[in-house]
Amino acid sequence: MSTPTPARKQPRGPADPVKALMHRHRELCERAVDPLEIAAGLEAHGVTDRTAARFRHRDVFSLAEELYARVPHTDDATAHEPGPDAQPESHAPLFGLLPGAATAAAAAGVHLTDGETRIAVIAGGTVAVTLAMGFTLRRGPLHAPGRIVPATRLYVLWLLAYTVYGPTLLDQLIRGGPDGPWPMTSGALVALALAVAPAAWCARLFSTFARRKLATSRGTDEFAAHVRPLLLLTTALHMGVLTVLLLLAQSLTPANLALGTALYLARLLTVHGFPDGPAAALAAVCAGQVLAAAAVLTGRLPGCELVGTGAAAIPVVAVTAAALALLAHAAATLSRASAHT
Repeated sequence: MSTPTPARKQPRGPADPVKALMHRHRELCERAVDPLEIAAGLEAHGVTDRTAARFRHRDVFSLAEELYARVPHTDDATAHEPGPDAQPESHAPLFGLLPGAATAAAAAGVHLTDGETRIAVIAGGTVAVTLAMGFTLRRGPLHAPGRIVPATRLYVLWLLAYTVYGPTLLDQLIRGGPDGPWPMTSGALVALALAVAPAAWCARLFSTFARRKLATSRGTDEFAAHVRPLLLLTTALHMGVLTVLLLLAQSLTPANLALGTALYLARLLTVHGFPDGPAAALAAVCAGQVLAAAAVLTGRLPGCELVGTGAAAIPVVAVTAAALALLAHAAATLSRASAHT
């Protein structure tokens, strides 16, 4: 009579599957102030709800709660205190009114003066607007310390200067000019400067509600499903206010509306730690504006008449494509928990 073959023992996983993960991310767990910060850090390292299931947890948030409970935390009371340069947030959105006020005052001064006085007003107004914008962007919900690609500032300055002189210059080039000085159109610039305050309020609204959803969501997919509509809603709100401002300034065009939207989304992405995409998008808009002028000039050469056809549409297409690309980028990146720590 043959002896029955004993059943093979099934290989068993480690008794404590979380232990290896805990050691791998120990520094993150030690300095975290709450489980949400651990969840965001894990997600940034590629841990998803499906990955959490391998550690016997239903989602990343549940896994983060166990890690937070098991890892001792650094008892440094000053680790999360604001630095000496931190500013109170209660009145921070009010700082957004400064660029609009400075720009409106400078534009009024330019239209009321002429000759050397106008040149002095333009110089003084440029300095005042620059200081007001710098002061605003160093505080409140539009503050992005150490996250800005240096070239982005040059792109923004170019784009703002183009709103003042670019359209009239391009129009003169298309008509065979330029003939004389380029007319200055400040309406769009004033509207964009006034839109800084609504941009700050919309950015605060988005960040506040996203953090609340982060606290109540039970998975990364659930969090993303709540945050994407919130992003679209706040962006639409900003576009609505910008539309009204451009209408009041008699400067409502698809290009100006798309530019204001692109600048808002670029800043929002930069604030949340994604500055490279905005820099590339704004650089593409600048390149489109230069390309439009180059196409018109090239079209004057013998045999190249068709090159300049439709050149006026190039800046509009470039800025609209940039705004749509930034919106898609924001929907993908800002719906991640790691973007809100």
